[in-house]
Amino acid sequence: MNTSTCTFASRTLDQGAGIATSLAGRLNMGLLPCLATCLALTLLPFTASASDVVVHAGLLYDGLAATPRKNVSVVIHDDRIAAIREGFVKPAGATVIDLSSRTVLPGFIDMHVHLGSKLPSRTNATEDWVTHSALDRAFDAALFARQMLEQGFTTVRDLGGSDETVAVRNAIEAGKISGPRLWLSLEALGPTAGHGDPHAGLDPALSHPGWEYGRVDSAEEARFRVREHKRRGASVIKLMPSGGIASTGDDPHAQLMTEDEVKTAVDTAHMLGMKVAAHAYPPGAIETAVRAGVDSIEHGSFATAETFALMKAQGTFLVPTLSVYDVFYKVADEHPELLTPGTAAKELANDLLPKRNLPLAVRSGVRIAYGTDLGEGDHLQEFKLLIDNGLSPARALESATHEAAVLLGAEADVGSLQVGRYADIVAVDGNPLQDAGAFHRTVFVMKGGVVVR
Repeated sequence: MNTSTCTFASRTLDQGAGIATSLAGRLNMGLLPCLATCLALTLLPFTASASDVVVHAGLLYDGLAATPRKNVSVVIHDDRIAAIREGFVKPAGATVIDLSSRTVLPGFIDMHVHLGSKLPSRTNATEDWVTHSALDRAFDAALFARQMLEQGFTTVRDLGGSDETVAVRNAIEAGKISGPRLWLSLEALGPTAGHGDPHAGLDPALSHPGWEYGRVDSAEEARFRVREHKRRGASVIKLMPSGGIASTGDDPHAQLMTEDEVKTAVDTAHMLGMKVAAHAYPPGAIETAVRAGVDSIEHGSFATAETFALMKAQGTFLVPTLSVYDVFYKVADEHPELLTPGTAAKELANDLLPKRNLPLAVRSGVRIAYGTDLGEGDHLQEFKLLIDNGLSPARALESATHEAAVLLGAEADVGSLQVGRYADIVAVDGNPLQDAGAFHRTVFVMKGGVVVR
């Protein structure tokens, strides 16, 4: 029997074994395993379904092991991986995709995006905020979602959306538009005058009903908002325990939510089956959020070795988002007028710190998940930034695959190339664990068995 036949015979072995076991029991025969195998191989067809696809991978990193496998075949049935076989098998009836000269990887996961956000170099932030409608932002989100997918990000987590983001997710899931698998929060929950307060820096007479959806000024408001966000379609909750940088009037070094507010929000979200991401820069805000049980710290830019030790002990993930600092620092330096009032100085004072601080996190052993904090733009740049600032290439890849999937709670579906997972596959020219530039040489993207690029 040739290798191709064995590949597809194995997919129906359980069915054949069941038939054989039943027959052998009636015949009172003792060689059940042998008979099961024989009947599976004799009675069942070996030709592939017309919908089956086989990907020939020259090198394959499965998202778990740092050592690649050479010359393997990934067998795909419908939207999931049915088998991974040694050698290049060519079952009759299957479509073969030849990536034998490429490196094959799991689809990437960006754990911190803002789906409808434009690059700051391409728009005036304040003008965009008050002149573009939710419908405008929905069209932007649909465009940027498609671009993320084409870059190789088959799954993303949006941390700070609104009703239009829910609509985009629903349209992707219904097959109306193309985009990544999408986990999302709605408006980030934080206090009046905090990092997520849309009123900051604007004429006090300006208002919009949606601008209140993220306001939390008490534990009771936190409980209500988490429940209300769940009702509106959120699959994750985002909190703003500290001030931020790209916002007017707040201090990124200050904790702005109380322990009670944070703890109530976290407990309510977990009760509803939702994970919690916390935007936090300074040690005090990070430690408050970690002790409250958040699942990830976003940015963590001013954390100390002690802070990271606490995160490691609690199993809290870090999502460093180095990309956004590079992007905003350049704009603050060259075109400060494009940023919201008073933020350029904060960018210049703080945006270089996260790179200097990442080695502390790496040495601590805290779990790291990949995130860019971008909507429009290059989501692949985070790989090089992580590697240049202390993360090994293997861990950088793992941060965007298996580790990100664990943080999502979706490791049974995404984040690795294993039997039963979605057929989310990326191929690049070169070996990215030896040359970080290979991450930018994406030549093939598949999501759920469908070729995107």
